This record gives sequence, structure tokens and C-alpha cells, in this order.
Amino acid sequence: MWQETVDRLVDWIFSAKGGQSPDSALALALNFFIYDTVKIFILLIVIIFAISLLRSFFPPERTKGFLEKVPEFVGNILAALLGIVTPFCSCSAVPLFIGFIEAGVPLGVTFSFLVSAPMVNEVALVMLWGLFGWKIALLYIGSGLVVAIVSGAIIGRLHLEKWVEEYVYRIHSGEAVLETLTWKDRLKYASAAVGEIVGKVWAYVIVGIAIGGFMHGYAPADLLARYAGPAVWYAVPVAVLIGVPLYSNAAGVIPIVKVLMEKGMALGTSLAFMMAVTALSLPEAVILRKVLKPRLLALYFGIVAIGIMLTGYLFNAVL
Repeated sequence: MWQETVDRLVDWIFSAKGGQSPDSALALALNFFIYDTVKIFILLIVIIFAISLLRSFFPPERTKGFLEKVPEFVGNILAALLGIVTPFCSCSAVPLFIGFIEAGVPLGVTFSFLVSAPMVNEVALVMLWGLFGWKIALLYIGSGLVVAIVSGAIIGRLHLEKWVEEYVYRIHSGEAVLETLTWKDRLKYASAAVGEIVGKVWAYVIVGIAIGGFMHGYAPADLLARYAGPAVWYAVPVAVLIGVPLYSNAAGVIPIVKVLMEKGMALGTSLAFMMAVTALSLPEAVILRKVLKPRLLALYFGIVAIGIMLTGYLFNAVL
């Protein structure tokens, strides 16, 4: 229904007013931009409100206290799941990561959260669902959780607390007072979260969809099939290496990836690229260096990068 409305609008603009064919590259780009922008913003508002309402029942202080008490591997799973309901990019997840360490949460558990929070969150879920459908969204969420859980579990088993800067363990967080919220408070909190999160990501959404729309209309149909298709063995590691310095969040990169897939990039390579852009970044490395010694920082990036590449190869092989 909405797609038909957009089609008619673009046809009218280019046939009645623009004097161009509604099948031109510019018309295709405009169609992509209008359709996906409206759909994504509607999904963002609805799903962020629902998840923020759920988040109001689990404040960070209560979550940290709970993670301290459960078995470590269970903590990895719970910390990775917590990342779904924390709308952070890789850099803004770092302060909560530090808070976990200060509170005595096991190191491996904190790393599961650090990987999951930027890669697997409600913004990523909305964007993927809106642009690719629920099957691809669940595939990405599931693979991201596996990477986060396994990466954190490996780091936890290595007992590398000595590779965390000593001053972090000398910081003690004060006891927080947990207030009981009414439903009115929770609804107000969820509404405020919608405004805050959409306010932070709307520009990324617009720019990402605009770039995607341009590529959709103008890029050759077989542009990436020759260089990043399923048969190209080096496509996955190259995509990960390219993704690391391209610091962005899900809102900015997913619309672009949609078009890359339309132009021939393999699904596994696309997933690996998205994961690298959102979960690994140079600004994140700079911030983490304040709390992690170089060997642990390098090990963290290496383990996560390998997990992302294995995920890419797996999905290229089976899909």
C-alpha cells in the first residue's frame, strides 16, 4: 500500500512536473529515499518506545548487581542480551563497560556486553527489519549474539584481569538508590527515550538512506558481484578491514548495505561488513585504551574480528 503510494507520487513528480521518465535513475533513487525514510522512522518510534518501556524495569544498577551473582557463562549470555536493549554506539557503550568492571562483574561478561551493545540493539533491529524483512533481522541478531557471547567467554577463560589498567579496580561505584517507577513514569521515560534516540540517529538515517538511494539508482547492477560475491574468497576479510575505520552506527550503515546486497554483495559478506562497522571502530579503540592495556585491546579486536569473519564465511557457504 505504502509502496504504491510512493510509486504514484514519484511518477507524478517526474512525469507531470519533471519531464523525466519515472523509470530514470533519479526517480529510482527518490523512490528508495522516500519509501525507506518514512518506513524506518515509523518503526523506530514504535519499537524504541516498546523496548524503552521494557528497559525501565531493568536499570543499570540492578543489572550490574544481577550479573555479579550468576555463573560466568550465563552472565555472558545475559550481558549480550542486555546489549539488545541498550541503544549505544561502540564509543558510548564504553562508560557502562567501565562501570561493570568497577562493580566487580567478570571481565569476560563485560566484553560480551561491549560487543553486543553497538552491534545488536533496537536501532539495528528496526533498520534491518524495515529494509530486509524479519528473517534477515533475526539472522543478524542471532549471529551478533553468538559473536558477543563466544568472544566474551574466550576472554573470560583466559583470566586477563592483569591486562586491565590498575586504576580501574581502585574505583568504587557508590551504592545506587533504586526508585520504584509508576506506569506514568515509565511511559514518560519511554517517550523521552524515543525523542533522545531518534534525535541522535535521525541524521545518520537520512544520510545513510540518501547514499543508499543514490547507489540504488545510479550504481551498475553487477558492481559488486564481481568483487564481493559468494565465490570471492577474500571478500569477507576485506569487508571487515574496510569496515573498522568507517566508524558509524546501524542507522548510517544498514541502508547502504541494503544496496550493496542488491548490487551483488553476498549476504555473509554484508553481515560481516555491518558487524565490523558497528562493533569495531578506531574511536572505540582510543577510548578503550584508557582502561585496557595494549595486549588486551589487540586481543579483543582480534577475537571479535575473527568471529565476524567466520560468521561471514558461514553464511556465504550455507545461504
